[in-house]
Amino acid sequence: MKRVLMAQSLKLRWPPHHVPSTWPNRFPVTPIPKLFLSSLPLEPRNSRFPSAFQIPPSPSISPPIQPPMGTPDKSARIPDDARKILVRMAAEWPDIVDPQALQVHHLQGAMTNEVYQIKWIRSSSSPEEPPPRSKKVLVRIYGAGVDVFFDRDSEIRTFEFVSKQGQGPRLLGRFANGRVEEFIRARTLSAADLRDPEISGIIASKMKEFHGLNMPGSKNVVLWDRLRKWVKEAKRVSSPQEAKEFRLEDVEAEILALEKKLHTNDGIGFCHNDLQYGNVMMDEETKSITIIDYEYASYNPIAFDIANHFCEMAANYHTETPHVLDYSKYPGAQERERFLQVYLAASGKKPSNSEVKQLAQEVEKYTLASHLVWALWGLISEHVNDIDFDYVEYARQRFIAYWAKKCQVLKAS
Repeated sequence: MKRVLMAQSLKLRWPPHHVPSTWPNRFPVTPIPKLFLSSLPLEPRNSRFPSAFQIPPSPSISPPIQPPMGTPDKSARIPDDARKILVRMAAEWPDIVDPQALQVHHLQGAMTNEVYQIKWIRSSSSPEEPPPRSKKVLVRIYGAGVDVFFDRDSEIRTFEFVSKQGQGPRLLGRFANGRVEEFIRARTLSAADLRDPEISGIIASKMKEFHGLNMPGSKNVVLWDRLRKWVKEAKRVSSPQEAKEFRLEDVEAEILALEKKLHTNDGIGFCHNDLQYGNVMMDEETKSITIIDYEYASYNPIAFDIANHFCEMAANYHTETPHVLDYSKYPGAQERERFLQVYLAASGKKPSNSEVKQLAQEVEKYTLASHLVWALWGLISEHVNDIDFDYVEYARQRFIAYWAKKCQVLKAS
């Protein structure tokens, strides 16, 4: 991910929440003296350690990292304070050939952050053995102007909590405008993967598990307040022409009416709110799923989270036109009910047909809220984000989908 572009690559939202094939490095970086770094070595994924803590900067890590002769200095994109964390971290690993010889790879698909894979060459224990796999971490540089969408401190707390529950990557370090994360040796899903029945079923079960997380703090629904905040911001940053075209005055009333129509205290869970394909990682050997990127996570109706996931099936953020949505790919009734059956069964009890049908109806209604959320996100992003993505056209498609589906969905209810 729109929102934060994609998975261990995307979601500014990538989509879009979620990212095209090339993304310029346009985010301003301001180094600060404080460095945050985990004192523990990076272990296999099943190991869980305390989150990063503060350490004083080391005067021994002052020399700049020199790229190999004749190659572009991609490491120059990494802020100095992040670079110091990386070098210091690698120096604590006994098998790293050269802690300062970090290799930087820009991951594609993110629309809220810039994401880089960092790796180091490791030495073999003996000359006869082949060299081991390189050691890797991720560096996430926060996008500028996205504070209106979410609170970064809250997102970090969520990240740490989810990690401690064994649900996501570990936080290894923090710097002025970003963080260092554990690298998950798994692949990011593709748009086509969401339509694979086996993978879709695994996602459904994982989503049910995620919704059951007991996140500390307020458990109030965030959806409606978020929509009200975003529509006010959209009206503030939009031109008069945009406000008129997208009917922003009407949208405010639509949010209120939709809340009255859909408001419930039942079926509330801890939701990801941006479960597009770029925010799902799969281990090919074990077929286990990891959900990543929690910028928009909060307590919400679980039907909204599922509806948003279904809407994301219309997107493919890795094309020449990543902003274009194809709603012919929205899952049909049979596919939606199959997903919901697996989701409900993940609690250990086989659901009745009526339970599946009822949840399916609720999910369809919440597609309207999903369209409004990301339509407003796109409109605001056009004015606060420098990433090369057609946010306005994306917003236009989501608004069109909202108005087209509104009568159909609400009339059926």
